[in-house]
Amino acid sequence: MLSEILNKKPLKAADDKVYEWLRAQIDPVILDIKKPFKYAFTYINRKMDRSLSVEQIYENVDCPVDDEGNRLTIQVRNLSKIFGKFPETAIPLLEKGMTKDEILKTTGMTVGLYGVDFDVREGEIFVLMGLSGSGKSTLERCLNRLHEPTTGEVNIEGLNLTKLSNQNLRAIRRKKMSMVFQNFGLLPHRNVLNNVAYGLEVQGIPESERLEAAQKAIDMVGLSGYEKSKPSSLSGGMKQRVGLARGLANDPGILFMDEAFSALDPLIRSDMQDELLKIQAKLSKTIVFVTHDLDEALKIGDRIALMNDGKVVQIGTAEDILQRPADDYVSRFVEDVDRSKVLTAGVFMKRPRELVKSNQGPRTVLKLMEGSNWNVAFAVDKAGKFQGIVETDDALRAVRDNLPLASIIDGDVPTVGIDTPMSEVIQHLVTTHYSIPVLDDENYLVGVVRPSSAVDVMNVGGNNNE
Repeated sequence: MLSEILNKKPLKAADDKVYEWLRAQIDPVILDIKKPFKYAFTYINRKMDRSLSVEQIYENVDCPVDDEGNRLTIQVRNLSKIFGKFPETAIPLLEKGMTKDEILKTTGMTVGLYGVDFDVREGEIFVLMGLSGSGKSTLERCLNRLHEPTTGEVNIEGLNLTKLSNQNLRAIRRKKMSMVFQNFGLLPHRNVLNNVAYGLEVQGIPESERLEAAQKAIDMVGLSGYEKSKPSSLSGGMKQRVGLARGLANDPGILFMDEAFSALDPLIRSDMQDELLKIQAKLSKTIVFVTHDLDEALKIGDRIALMNDGKVVQIGTAEDILQRPADDYVSRFVEDVDRSKVLTAGVFMKRPRELVKSNQGPRTVLKLMEGSNWNVAFAVDKAGKFQGIVETDDALRAVRDNLPLASIIDGDVPTVGIDTPMSEVIQHLVTTHYSIPVLDDENYLVGVVRPSSAVDVMNVGGNNNE
């Protein structure tokens, strides 16, 4: 009888309420007790950490340079990654010429990478691009040893990362590298400021110092004013900015970005690409950027490594890959690209033949133009800086009216820079009857783009030599 009374629902509900009340009273007390122990254990662990400092690890290590004197931040040599129980046994099979699919069928092991070699220069955006399963993300994870390579070396500023102990590897990662993933990985209970500062907190950086560094990174990615916002109140693009700020907060030498913008809407994605290029112009980080989107790779990459079945099939600039594809795979990959948006004036410009000096007399200029059958000439000063164009009719008028040449030079003409996309150059070409001058940052005339280039730009393998 007594058990029946105790098991009645009203008594159970009352018991649950008492339990909830007790937990509400006790939990804060438990947290207050745990907090000093937590920080004490963290302090002790740091003291017991016998890993060397980054400076000690790099003692007597020199960063290599290429033939042009560029520092090589990353060097990859004969890198392979095989997934399976006995990965080393797949290497001889690959050396005999067996394909990735054949090895999977005969051994059950998956070839992630095989025989990869390349260098990444300091301060460049190096893009790893390929279709799903090509090995691009695996390769990036081998660069910071999130995946252990099966064979080969990864050198970071001359230091062989594959030979480091786990403790020293962690020290290098904390000081030299940051990673930005496709999924934002934000802590939902922390605001923006503390999410950005989290990596520095893990390193044991004092609070005032890490919050100051986090604030600088937030300002850099355009999130000022959102420091106290929680991730749940942010858009996808804003969350990715938080992720980027977190990657920049510890001022890494190398920034790894794995499909960082793939989850964003097209317009937001384009904005983030522009934001990255703007930040890169200020900071000149070494960035390894993974993407499956060719347009994205062509837009942001200083150089691109195109991958297929775990191998790098071509490395080069956007112009190299579009104009000189290494094989049929690359040709098929780039065949649908709007080249006018990627190729630049610097690729198609020619040496200007129709050149006159602004201090010459109009009769001399007219004689040069008639003798060479020029309708338009490009006028430069003694130093070679662009002044404008001279047309035959105007030169004839200057001779007839005894006018100085400077009075008939038309300086109000469209000009472009070396890096101007050909899509913009073509817009000028269809509205003028002369070639478009190409100027450098100091206004020197470095070339001209002729009307025929509007046709050449659509030809991948076109010969642009004059």
